[in-house]
Amino acid sequence: MKDLHSEGTFRIVPPDNGPPFIKSRGIRFPNDRRVIPPRRRKALRLGLYEERETRAVIATVKPDDVVVELGAGMGYMSTLMAKNLNVAQVHAYEANPDMVPYIRAVHDENGVGNAQVHNAILGPTVGEVDFYVRGNFLASSMEAKPRGLKDQPTRVEKVEMRDINAEFARLTPSVLVCDIEGAEAEVLPAADLSCLRAAIIELHPQWIGQSGVQAVFDAMHKAGLTYFPKRSDAKVVTFLKGW
Repeated sequence: MKDLHSEGTFRIVPPDNGPPFIKSRGIRFPNDRRVIPPRRRKALRLGLYEERETRAVIATVKPDDVVVELGAGMGYMSTLMAKNLNVAQVHAYEANPDMVPYIRAVHDENGVGNAQVHNAILGPTVGEVDFYVRGNFLASSMEAKPRGLKDQPTRVEKVEMRDINAEFARLTPSVLVCDIEGAEAEVLPAADLSCLRAAIIELHPQWIGQSGVQAVFDAMHKAGLTYFPKRSDAKVVTFLKGW
């Protein structure tokens, strides 16, 4: 495994007792107790982690796809697509600087060479935005006080924002996978998504409300993508072109 001590301030913090890696769906994850607490460890081992999104991705993504993933988290989905589904390329965008070296470690450990991690977010303009880092890395977001979340930020980082239309024009992705903790209601309507043949979005109606959900659906329909119920489950919704 790649030595993470060379990457910024991030260090693998293993549990007091336990294996160095957790395995899930044939993927090895460094057993960092901050990234993989007991509940998440159990879900990974049972194949239940991100189960709804995983089912949608496995049913939708094809080997020749170029995928843009917004919200890379712990590197689970990008590794699943790059290794298990053998996509042409994954571009994974993650705002949390603490997670980026961990994602790269996951990719390295699993021999993934067709995924690139970007410590950036995509939006309507170029610049910097505030990103609120929390003790639970996967609860970090651009919201200072998300409704219903009690975990307070430990610090605020300035994160690069890239123009989503410029990135899509450069990469010409065929599939979008998006889980960005409520930012989907602002980011997706600002984008020209016409290059996509499919999109899998995890909605956060508890934060974006009915108007935010409607904005996401309108953005998809504008791009020629239609809601596909057979590959949707609760808050994870799949849109396809030409089905």
